[in-house]
Amino acid sequence: MDMTDTSDSRWPSLPWDEWKDTADTLHMWTQIVGHTRLALCAPRNHWWHVVLYVTARGLTTSSIPVPSGNGECFDVEFDFIDHRLVIRLSSGPVKVLPLRAQSVADFYRDYMGALASMGIEVTIHSGPDEVANPIPFAEDTVHASYDPDAAHRFWQILMRSAIVFQQFQSNWLGKASPVHFFWGAMDLAVTRFSGRRAPERPGADAITREGYSHEVISFGFWPGNGGYGKPAYYAYAAPEPDGLKTAAVRPAAAFYSNQLNEFLLNYDDVRQSPSPSAAILEFMESVYAAASKNWNNAELVRSGPLPK
Repeated sequence: MDMTDTSDSRWPSLPWDEWKDTADTLHMWTQIVGHTRLALCAPRNHWWHVVLYVTARGLTTSSIPVPSGNGECFDVEFDFIDHRLVIRLSSGPVKVLPLRAQSVADFYRDYMGALASMGIEVTIHSGPDEVANPIPFAEDTVHASYDPDAAHRFWQILMRSAIVFQQFQSNWLGKASPVHFFWGAMDLAVTRFSGRRAPERPGADAITREGYSHEVISFGFWPGNGGYGKPAYYAYAAPEPDGLKTAAVRPAAAFYSNQLNEFLLNYDDVRQSPSPSAAILEFMESVYAAASKNWNNAELVRSGPLPK
């Protein structure tokens, strides 16, 4: 794959302060749709059954079983080109809801009503996860912004990042997550596993215990929420090996955040580099090299390309 892209037009600008209201609203909308997967999909390790996936138009749930048990399934897709939420039943019916400036409460009402009209009866968790001061979906009239251009640029970054993340995984032989979007923290992520159990985390909740039951090195992108205030790529190891905080990683703009306990590479530094894709790959590869010194890389990493 050619990783020599140089055009900033492929990697759009997305300053957090200019679109944070839209981002906060979209975050809640993706949580509502994501909670549908949580309610209806069979559980998978590390909560992989609840995520969304990047598509050529936006974000999708992939197939979800209809709870009636008649063998049907449906999917839900955020289309950030035509700015629609599309619900498709395997038997043919399709419902389309516009993505527009509206409150979370209105989106929740319209979405749940659309599901019910298609014979999809589901009860989801009533409020968001992993956010400060959560407001129940049905009562949230605070978040009501939608800038179509900003949403489109966000998806463009997710799509291009997902391609690079998939390229990073091309020589990996061990257990790994898909490249997927976690609606809890609003981040695109991919994770590698050493194959060994991780030490128990005293006092951890059930979600954290399951998510970090095994040694991991994770990578991802998030748009600037959570208090950081700017879009960035991240990488961390759990548990973190001794000396990782002071490891030299690349490119030069990458750094270790003692506040977040992970490496960061700001998105603006990426998009301004001669090759954004190459910069992301360099970041991922260098952090992995520093964090995996105690992993059995002879068994986990392919030494050459996949045979054709």
